[in-house]
Amino acid sequence: MSIPTTLVIIETDPRTSARPAEAIRIAAGIGVWKKTEVTLLLRGPVAGYSLQEYADELVDEDNFTRYLPLVAESPRPIYLEDSFTDLPTLEGSPWKYEVISSARTAELIRIHDYLIRL
Repeated sequence: MSIPTTLVIIETDPRTSARPAEAIRIAAGIGVWKKTEVTLLLRGPVAGYSLQEYADELVDEDNFTRYLPLVAESPRPIYLEDSFTDLPTLEGSPWKYEVISSARTAELIRIHDYLIRL
């Protein structure tokens, strides 16, 4: 029997909202259970700022500092939809991520068993 998969989608701005930090905390928390494989997707024009080099510029920076490393340890990359166009901001990012198309986003949504969207 295969382990179910969960896709966590972040669509809000981590510079102005605590929702992305909470989503990362949730992704890390359910990932350590080993009852589901967790994939993180940053979608839209502002969610990608979650991967910037300095978490002190983000709301609830402690969740980024504490939990994003746990999410990044996953064998799957963090996915960043190409709707985020400020890629130069992420040049110093310590996180491995893969830029994907909106068509690939649709595929990720289709193939995962569960979806958490914040």
